[in-house]
Amino acid sequence: MNAPLPNEVLPRYERRPVPPAMLDALRDRFGERCSTAPALCEQHGRDESPYPVTPPDAVVFCERTDEVAFVVAQARAHGVPVIPFGIGSSLEGHLLAVQGGVSVDLSRMTRILRVNAEDLTVTVEAGVTREQLNREIRDTGLFFPIDPGANATIGGMAATRASGTNAVRYGTMRENVLALTVVTAAGEVIRTGSRAKKSSAGYDLTRLFVGSEGTLGVMTEITLKLYPLPEAVSAAICHFPGVQQAVAATIQVIQMGVPIARCELLDANAVRAVNAQSRLGLRETPMLLMEFHGSPASVQEQAETVQAIAAEFGGEGFEWASTPEERTRLWTARHKAYFAGMQMNPGCRSVTTDTCVPISRLAEIIDASVADADASGLPYYIVGHVGDGNFHLAYLVAEGDAAERATAERLSMQMVQRAIALEGTCTGEHGIGLHKMGFLVDEAGSGAIDAMRAIKRALDPGNIMNPGKIFAL
Repeated sequence: MNAPLPNEVLPRYERRPVPPAMLDALRDRFGERCSTAPALCEQHGRDESPYPVTPPDAVVFCERTDEVAFVVAQARAHGVPVIPFGIGSSLEGHLLAVQGGVSVDLSRMTRILRVNAEDLTVTVEAGVTREQLNREIRDTGLFFPIDPGANATIGGMAATRASGTNAVRYGTMRENVLALTVVTAAGEVIRTGSRAKKSSAGYDLTRLFVGSEGTLGVMTEITLKLYPLPEAVSAAICHFPGVQQAVAATIQVIQMGVPIARCELLDANAVRAVNAQSRLGLRETPMLLMEFHGSPASVQEQAETVQAIAAEFGGEGFEWASTPEERTRLWTARHKAYFAGMQMNPGCRSVTTDTCVPISRLAEIIDASVADADASGLPYYIVGHVGDGNFHLAYLVAEGDAAERATAERLSMQMVQRAIALEGTCTGEHGIGLHKMGFLVDEAGSGAIDAMRAIKRALDPGNIMNPGKIFAL
């Protein structure tokens, strides 16, 4: 197993600062939208990973695709790195300017460009957030289901191939991105894919860029699939005597083909944290939070089936959240579990690891990971999109405590080792970034990594697009 990068130590790359001539060109084009202010650069050199702040040399706020192309063309001419930036919610160090350069902030590119309700598609700019998108299309009777928790930008979600709570029914960004507008490392604007539901035309460049974490180009426009708003939606919670029983019930639900829309696990520690933050008053035992979509009759049938399965595994306290307000309250608490966990341990930092395994192996990896975490003495909590075999384990370590940080890294490594051994993946949705570069080698093998490097060199010969992420050149 290749050791992961220590969270307190960044790889030693030579910085490639922005030269004065390039800064002059950017200031002439963008005026106040180009900044070298230390506070702003620090903001763009920080994400939700436990790495230290690693700022770019400059930040440019782009508002159109041609502006992004101008920045990239300047960067190419001067050999300067370009790091795309959405809202900074990534967990694996994707945004850190490890070689310096320019952070291209797309948060002002917030237009909904085209809604084709008849075809169930929408085209948006990269800075549109998922919550904004769903607000603006609600009157069409459609919605976009990918929900990673954070109110991330669509561009960032596509870059990391995000998924989230609805993935068990609606898939991930990989299945829901139809077409892209991309600024390549040459500063050229290309378009991939179309609004057609399928195509056999050439290489699938859309899927190549989705999940590339900004290392191949900057996505500025994204065409997405939409779905009809369900006629009926119902949420339910069910408590279990242990995590093992909750996972076993989930496996049974999936294997029986119940079309559940969401199935989220919170262990007792996570429930305790969200209770403290959101005052939910939930029983502090492992819990499944579920949601059902469909007609009123189908929703009732799904829920009754799941309730019967849960009872077989000791599930009890099956409670409904039938009003939109109550459902929103529960899901908002779930989405805030990351910060709720940290608030339970003031001054801590979170080392968060996610893996995804075949559903039949989920109980095995969670059991072993829980046993290791309990034996370590570190505070931790588990949340997971267990309906598709994906879960997150957050180890909470004291700020600056090297011994605790080393323990968390060891536990993280053991968990990922198990996932790969069980024919799973080192990350179900966080992406590789900086932190999981070594794990990717173990999962994919050196031959596959060499193929990825060949693609990177072909599309980005100057290594300017978010360099130092995913794998080392």
